[in-house]
Amino acid sequence: MSGARRPSARRAAAEASQHLERSVSWNGLRAGDRVIVAGLHMRGANWEFRAHVLNRHNGTESIEVIGGRPGDRTIRSFGPDRIFAAMGAKGSRGNPQRAIAGQPSLAEAPRLPFG
Repeated sequence: MSGARRPSARRAAAEASQHLERSVSWNGLRAGDRVIVAGLHMRGANWEFRAHVLNRHNGTESIEVIGGRPGDRTIRSFGPDRIFAAMGAKGSRGNPQRAIAGQPSLAEAPRLPFG
């Protein structure tokens, strides 16, 4: 039996993901801000921005969101071009996909603070 010790799963995962750069703010969003995900048709689903992730190995970006149907806290990742700012009241009725029709995504038109 060898005296070498295997790294813990947590340490191995941390080392494997060192090339990923996570940010809890992106293009005017902060963690917890409500967003709409284009092309995701789930009746009654609500999503919150969680993080922007940059893969330094290949330059790809993704946006982590958390939420889903009422009571769900599922974490999912999407391309930045599918993320839109959620406008209006939290419990507003209507079709979020219709609300973003013709609007630029946050990747195309960041919501930057004035002043």
